Amino acid sequence: MVTAIIIVAVLIVLILLYLLSLRGRRNHPKLSKLRKWAYAHRGLHNKPQIPENSMHAFYLALQKGYGIELDVHLLRDGEIAVIHDSTLERTTGRKGKIEHLTSADLARYNLEGTDETIPLFRDVLAMFDGKAPIIVELKTAGGNASKLCEAVFRLLDNYKGLYCVESFDPRCLIWLKKHRPKVCRGQLAQNFFKSTSGMGKIVDFVLTFLLENFLTRPDFIAYKFSDRKNISNVLCRKLWKIQGVSWTLRSKAVYHEALGEGLIPIFEKFEP
Repeated sequence: MVTAIIIVAVLIVLILLYLLSLRGRRNHPKLSKLRKWAYAHRGLHNKPQIPENSMHAFYLALQKGYGIELDVHLLRDGEIAVIHDSTLERTTGRKGKIEHLTSADLARYNLEGTDETIPLFRDVLAMFDGKAPIIVELKTAGGNASKLCEAVFRLLDNYKGLYCVESFDPRCLIWLKKHRPKVCRGQLAQNFFKSTSGMGKIVDFVLTFLLENFLTRPDFIAYKFSDRKNISNVLCRKLWKIQGVSWTLRSKAVYHEALGEGLIPIFEKFEP
């Protein structure tokens, strides 16, 4: 009997610790404004004519009244480039990594066979100039989370427009929590058992089930739409009332389903 009581007590403690580990922040003042927009994933691209994460794609999103989601990497000279992959081959057809380039190099890297080249983050900010919101995804490489965050905020600290910041890498959110606590921050997540993080099964488990939330305290969870019924993500939304963001929505039916669930939508390959 005593053994059973001890086992039950231990289980209760573990469940409470699990639930507490999922806590984030609620009701960030920027969220009420961010909820009013739909976000074009990597801009309003239309391949192969209009590449993803290109100035043309961002311009079209702005003209049509959408916010954008974009990806940023740290260049060798400390500038920030807008591109999804660290490797260059998929988007430019050339070998190498974006982190090895400088800002002067970018004009020589055409995107997907077009005249568009890899943009600088500062140029995208100048184009938007507060006219529409931006979801900034921080893409780390080689343990550069702190340097990437510092370089990004050398630009964002002077930007007056509406934005939020997200990352798969919890180290970025920990940096934000410490150095820019007022910035609206989000944890990106998906089922990493389907698509591994590459950092081992333990890390995949922690990231899939959002067990790092107690360290990062996100304002929103950007969970892959098809994986959104993960128990931890559901608890974050239902128990702790953390705002949900959903990616990537590729049809009007799925888009409206996400809206019906109260999720902030990130879409591509159609217009809402």
